Amino acid sequence: MRPTRTALITGASAGIGQAFARELAQRGYHLVITARRVERLQQLATELHQAQGVQVTVMASDLADAGAAEALCADLEAQHIHIDMLVNNAGYGVPGTFEQSAWKAHEDFLQVLVRAPTELAHRLLPAMRQCGYGRIINVASLAGHLPGSVGHTLYAAAKAYMIRFSQSLALENWARGVHVCALCPGFTYSEFHDVTGARELVSRLPRWMWMDADTVARQGLDAVERGEVVYINGRINRLIKAVSELMPSRLAMRLSQRHSHRYRDLAD
Repeated sequence: MRPTRTALITGASAGIGQAFARELAQRGYHLVITARRVERLQQLATELHQAQGVQVTVMASDLADAGAAEALCADLEAQHIHIDMLVNNAGYGVPGTFEQSAWKAHEDFLQVLVRAPTELAHRLLPAMRQCGYGRIINVASLAGHLPGSVGHTLYAAAKAYMIRFSQSLALENWARGVHVCALCPGFTYSEFHDVTGARELVSRLPRWMWMDADTVARQGLDAVERGEVVYINGRINRLIKAVSELMPSRLAMRLSQRHSHRYRDLAD
């Protein structure tokens, strides 16, 4: 019988993060769940403990704070919690074009989507290597494989970084029993588009372009266990990536410019 593992999930209060929590609880993992919305986390913790009998520790954290990742790891150490799986899921988008938002908005975005997940991996990786087992899932996006869009200027760039970071981290740690996977979903039913204000826009997209968060999380966990380093959810999304790679870059950029308004909030 394998030992009980513990997973840390960021952005666990809704969407894909919550789906990861439910799926991991069903697989017998103890959980540490973190986000800003404490009430939602506590409700989820109670639900999963009662339904699955796993231990669920709630740690409120705003990863936009520069010291949040360090404080989170200090809390884990103080409570003697060893993390076997890290799911870097917390994320959002900044609507509009680059100059429309104050630098603080972009700075917070980079902190949450780039610096915090990188720091968490750096702080938790040594113990994984030492015990010869670890799993790191970095929730990236199909957008990280495609040309940049008009609006949400930093989003594709941040996700492309997470993909390349995951690849290097996987190569460095494979021999030590640590699997790293960049999970790349496309359009997923969640609160993400409500937060970014693009719900009305993306609701016009055809249903075949969408996946549910539960499927995304389940596929991600299966992929990291298989040792896949980059996993794109869904055949449609894999086809979109393949077609984009076959196009001349100038044509791909032109198409991105022409169609960005269909799924990006570009209002002045």
